[in-house]
Amino acid sequence: MSTDTNTDTDLLWSPGRRETRDSNVASFLRWLGTHRELHFRDYAELWRWSSTDLPGFWSAVWEFYGLDAVSGYDEVLADASMPGARWFTGARLNFAERCFAHATPDRPALVFVDEDGTPVETSWEELRRQVADVAAALRRMGVGPGDCVAGWLPDLPQTVVALLATASLGAVWTVCSPDFGTPSVLARLRQARPAVLVAADGYRYGGKRYDKRPVVAELVEGLPSLRHVLAVGHLFPAPDEPWAPRTDVRQHSWSALPAAEEPLEFADVPFDHPLWILWSSGTTGVPKGIVQGHGGIVVELLKALGLGADLRAEDRYLFVTSTSWMVWNFLVGGLLHGSTVVLYDGSPTFPDVHGAWRVAERTGATMVGVGAAYLAAGEKAGGNPAAGLGLGALRSILQTGSSLPPGTWRWVHDRLAPGVWLQSVCGGTDVCSVLAGGSPLLPVRVGRIQCPALGVALAAWDPEGRPLTGEQGELVLTSPLPSMPLHFVGDPDGARYWDSYFDMYPGVWRHGDWVTVHHDLSVVVSGRSDSTLNRMGVRMGSADLYTVVEQFPEIADSLVVGVELPDGGYFMPLFVVPAQGTDLDDAVCERIAAAVRRRLSPRHVPDVILPIAAVPRTLTGKKLEVPVKRILQGARVDEVSSAGAVTHPEMLGWFAEFAGRSATER
Repeated sequence: MSTDTNTDTDLLWSPGRRETRDSNVASFLRWLGTHRELHFRDYAELWRWSSTDLPGFWSAVWEFYGLDAVSGYDEVLADASMPGARWFTGARLNFAERCFAHATPDRPALVFVDEDGTPVETSWEELRRQVADVAAALRRMGVGPGDCVAGWLPDLPQTVVALLATASLGAVWTVCSPDFGTPSVLARLRQARPAVLVAADGYRYGGKRYDKRPVVAELVEGLPSLRHVLAVGHLFPAPDEPWAPRTDVRQHSWSALPAAEEPLEFADVPFDHPLWILWSSGTTGVPKGIVQGHGGIVVELLKALGLGADLRAEDRYLFVTSTSWMVWNFLVGGLLHGSTVVLYDGSPTFPDVHGAWRVAERTGATMVGVGAAYLAAGEKAGGNPAAGLGLGALRSILQTGSSLPPGTWRWVHDRLAPGVWLQSVCGGTDVCSVLAGGSPLLPVRVGRIQCPALGVALAAWDPEGRPLTGEQGELVLTSPLPSMPLHFVGDPDGARYWDSYFDMYPGVWRHGDWVTVHHDLSVVVSGRSDSTLNRMGVRMGSADLYTVVEQFPEIADSLVVGVELPDGGYFMPLFVVPAQGTDLDDAVCERIAAAVRRRLSPRHVPDVILPIAAVPRTLTGKKLEVPVKRILQGARVDEVSSAGAVTHPEMLGWFAEFAGRSATER
């Protein structure tokens, strides 16, 4: 983290003429002056207006991006309450249609590359044809508005096509990455009740091919709502034998789909028509199915990628991600700007730690998104990609997932991509966008996110709801955003939605991050304030681990926490209570790790498995994940728990001693 004072030694990057005159946000400022007679001296003034005059700002975004030629509306914000805000009432907008609205025929729509290394381009015309073919196939399968189509797919062109085809019909899309284990996938997709599963036969990672065809059969058996499987032959030829032998489920081969007889059409849906379901980490139990709408996602990603990240039609936009991370949706949003979206199936560290930058070189990427942990790994490896790779096309790096240590900021500037604009951003699955991030109008300083995003009424609050400046507090949003969830799956009265964001400050969104907002509007995020695990930028639920670990007869109870370390690292220990008469030996630990890897994912495997006498809990039975995390970060026991409020309070002292030993060893 940076200090409270900005000095020249902290300065990494300053906007030049291109940014101050030719960026998207500079054009927006001129447009506001011409069309609204609104004039702002700097970004701070623009942000304050954007986050207080919500109808004025969002109607300006609507017109600036030409949506007024697509649909009218009754009111920008008919109801500003949270939850329940109602945006652009009367408007009708289809996400898939808008993804083709700014197609640039002289540039590809998609570029795909895997670990074998040869980029494959898909033109806009070919993308439209493929979407039309798949949409026609889904229609023949009986899919219509409101039905759910689920993907079990890596980062492939077919995944983008399936999403756009689903959206074109007004159906609802959801996807899980095939590196997730069967229980994790079923915990999500059973809630969505998909009629169609689009499934790949496997994926590549770290120089290996993972055959996942047997898992498809397990998924089909576990999803009683399924009627069709659309099989994508990614690693192997198109299947002759059915992957899933259920007699009431028909299997189709993606490569054998007939050509559509009619041109691609788009369902005319209301602004708040469900577009997709994103999934929370499942920290407190079953993962939350976060439903977001066509219109809210369109206007939010036009604003966030255009006025924030400065994405342009001429850009080649790569985000190294799995399909289970919301930044995959954020990547596909590049199509809204006519940009070329770069897809990668593989490990960012293959064939070495700079694998992602080799992909960027190979594809001519101009904007690249990565997790913070990946940049930190590159810095620790002592590499100098700028000297050995051709990254001349690169103009900006998006970094998210967690905070960067100061040394990594400087490594990016000095050794990775000198002169390139590093945008550190924070946001979330909950809004599928950026809450604080970059602006081409502002300098970049070590340890600081440049600013709150436009239209985002972001603040740091203390526990009593008082705003803080220059001090750490809870990240809150005091006004709604168009891409906030319409609702959660299986939450008819909205109780779970309310409990997730509004239980601490009624009517104000609490995001679950510790944040400091400085006087210059720069932002520092210090980690999660809730119990969500956040490893390599992927949020994971502790409940998933408990489900696996506590099925072992040798384990009576367990507790897992994820700890952001001062050096930018991340420590995820698993503490287990051995069953009576059982010892926690190496063999048991290895079996636990293997089961977690198999049933969940490699990211879920803890750094260390340690025996403890008991798991401390609240008097209502909740495991003390957040208090233990804070103790491991250096907080005193009396700062995180009151006497008499927990069971096994002596264990908090044990964790404090463990934290002291661990700090000494590090």
